[in-house]
Amino acid sequence: MPKMKTHKGAAKRFKVTGSGRLRRRQSHRGHLRLAKGKDSYRRLKGEADVTGGDAKRAKRLLGM
Repeated sequence: MPKMKTHKGAAKRFKVTGSGRLRRRQSHRGHLRLAKGKDSYRRLKGEADVTGGDAKRAKRLLGM
């Protein structure tokens, strides 16, 4: 059976930590910055964990 290929779109969006958890960027930071408050914009800083069924699907796309 051939090897599974990595889904390149998923590989660009998710990062695997040393313990095997998946991290993702937060949404709603792309544009229209002035329409959002500074508190909400700051809250969206950094990365968040991928949880539940989304993590399962993302791991499958990454070939894990």
